[in-house]
Amino acid sequence: MYLPILNSSNKSNNKRIVITSGEPAGIGLDLIIKLIQKEWPVELIVCADPIALETRAKQLNLPIKLNFYKPNRPIILHPAKEIVVLPIKTKEQVIPGKLNLKNSQYVIETLIRACHGCINNEFNALITGPVHKGIINKSGIKFSGHTEFLAKQVNINHVVMMLANKDLRIALVTTHIPLSKITKYITYEYLYETIVILENELKIKFNFLNPKIYICGLNPHAGDCGYIGKEEINIIIPVINTLRSKGYHLFGPLSADTIFLKKYTKDADVILAMYHDQGLPIIKYKGFKQTINITLGLPFIRTSVAHGTALDLAGTGLAEVDSLEMALKFTINIINNNGPFDFL
Repeated sequence: MYLPILNSSNKSNNKRIVITSGEPAGIGLDLIIKLIQKEWPVELIVCADPIALETRAKQLNLPIKLNFYKPNRPIILHPAKEIVVLPIKTKEQVIPGKLNLKNSQYVIETLIRACHGCINNEFNALITGPVHKGIINKSGIKFSGHTEFLAKQVNINHVVMMLANKDLRIALVTTHIPLSKITKYITYEYLYETIVILENELKIKFNFLNPKIYICGLNPHAGDCGYIGKEEINIIIPVINTLRSKGYHLFGPLSADTIFLKKYTKDADVILAMYHDQGLPIIKYKGFKQTINITLGLPFIRTSVAHGTALDLAGTGLAEVDSLEMALKFTINIINNNGPFDFL
């Protein structure tokens, strides 16, 4: 398996990437501060509260210099320990590890500003910090996840969530919905469109000429010839057959309890799982710190860490920056139109 990673020979100094801090009480601020302790070949813009950033840096005992964002200024590569901040103020003081309902609107505002900047070509890509869905919804803002929120911002009905690390890529047909509603989303049209988006994005962002897509069944044993559910017979297999006739390189449906065996994963460019917890526990087990999240089907590049807010680690200095670093390296490679190559 392959995954794009930063190549030091890339010429990236005319690129600008925006990062949202996520839930301010979580580790998003910690990770950004740790990320900029070394130089990067792009200009990084953090959409965050500058006071919260400086306060967290002091709590971590790490140096940081903030430069305020000016949209019309030429792109500048900043030295280590410096970053450009696009200021959005929190409603109340941020306390590490303590959620505050009144700061939920701040999280939404950072996402909207960063998203619109990408749409208008102000930024070349977006990297999102981890958010806390519970506190956002509790504050009265309906929010099921970054994937759905960003799709709504750009008026797109269908995007695809994919997690990737050096060993594996797993995409999802459905994302953040209750198990009881999954079968309502596994329709012929929805699955067909998911695979079309996945194939197209693997070609564009990964430079695969004819990606090999391995597809999970929905039911145990992929339905066992219809004895444990008929979605495979009535929906999944017809979609696979139709797209195979159009030249798609598809395999399956295969039972989710065997599709992750090496004999399949060694050949698969991506595995398509039917729902969130059918595939994601596998990839997080195989490489939690090195796994990143990418949204396919948006009109801009969006990546993210593959973990949560880790409230108990906020401000302690113990949060590990591996996933954010991987997301940035991955993003830089896509921006530079590099194909996948051996993971270093």
